[in-house]
Amino acid sequence: MQRDRHLYRITGGQPLRGSVTVGGAKNAVTKQLVASLLTTEPSVLTNVPRIVEVEIVLHMLTELGAAVEWLDPTTVRVQTAEITNASLSELYSGVNRIPILMMGPLLHRVGESSIPLPGGCRIGKRPIDFHLAGLRQMGAEVTELPRSVTVKALKLEGTHVTLPFPSVGATENILLAAVLAKGTTVIHNAAVEPDVLDTVHFLQQMGALVSVEVDRTIVVEGVEKLRGARHRPINDRIEAASFAAAAVATDGRVEVCGARQEHLVTFLNHLRKLGGEFQTTEHGILFYRERKLTAEHVETGVHPGFMTDWQQPLVVLLTQAHGASVIHETIYEDRFGYTDQLNQMGANIALSTECLGGRDCRFASKDFEHSAIVMGATPLRGMPLEIPDLRAGFAYILAALVASGTSEITGTRYLERGYEDPVGKLRSIGAQVETVPAPDPTD
Repeated sequence: MQRDRHLYRITGGQPLRGSVTVGGAKNAVTKQLVASLLTTEPSVLTNVPRIVEVEIVLHMLTELGAAVEWLDPTTVRVQTAEITNASLSELYSGVNRIPILMMGPLLHRVGESSIPLPGGCRIGKRPIDFHLAGLRQMGAEVTELPRSVTVKALKLEGTHVTLPFPSVGATENILLAAVLAKGTTVIHNAAVEPDVLDTVHFLQQMGALVSVEVDRTIVVEGVEKLRGARHRPINDRIEAASFAAAAVATDGRVEVCGARQEHLVTFLNHLRKLGGEFQTTEHGILFYRERKLTAEHVETGVHPGFMTDWQQPLVVLLTQAHGASVIHETIYEDRFGYTDQLNQMGANIALSTECLGGRDCRFASKDFEHSAIVMGATPLRGMPLEIPDLRAGFAYILAALVASGTSEITGTRYLERGYEDPVGKLRSIGAQVETVPAPDPTD
């Protein structure tokens, strides 16, 4: 079990000022590393963030037979000339959701695979039913075991797959299986997030035939062989929004270099409506507060809606907005658990099982606390905080930056899975952050 390398001690109450640069998108880079398994030739990815999640995926690839080489601090070369092990160790069971995406590539390379059941952040059940149903439709024999999934197939066949929900993971899984399948695969109700489309671009460079049609339809014409490719993944829109929220919440002024307006449209609209403002610059986007912050009503949704991973820093921002804000979470059923500690800091956040919005919601009448009412503005007080998952991690960082006094934050291993050098970047824009060695639990 991975443990914290260090704790963060943050003294809040200071506006953030300066510039910070976001790295490559975790949700694109990790999937493209998996896609590199589809060829025996080397692939090179640039703009790769040095985060724990990337290191975990590279370890997985190495276990399967890949040769990995860092060409410079943000450029990695991966080649799997031969699959030497078609099964991932159960050590990866529950670590993240990447292993389940390796089934298609391994079926194409060696005809079978055993993959540990996926995990990830504790934000809901996130079942893999859609993934397995799609592979079965393509001809895979799937055996579900208590801690793993075994798949076998002589040759995957193209088919029509209709997803009950535009799941990012299921879309990517079927996409990775379809590019070398015999015939044409059509994915209906597919996810079309920028990270998914960026992986489509990488697959195209590898020689795949993939087109993204209207109405969430992706059409894949299977090819006989793919080649290695060189690709620069898009920048991380979640990291960009996180620093944008930090600038506005602390009444600061921060240029987020690498932020792309076309990837943040829905976020920018809500930010402006609640009182934040932005200006595009030569290098990214400048964020600041335009006026007194006021309440806002937000519903998360699949792209191009408001991203569920933007929700947590937004909630902290809304604690500083005047009035009653409402957030309706429609992607994950259990994503507001982190608000308990925010309330202990002085926030006034109430959860509801009702669908407090107009968007169709899978969780209607299912007794999940998936709506939040945030009453503001409330002063926050520094206190000990324990990060429960990756995205809640930056929300706690932001709360500590807004709060009076000092907060000591544990669970930093979760934050570092998806944010590159968070302490260095925060210090560069004026945050008062110290790192403290984490105690060894064996002592």
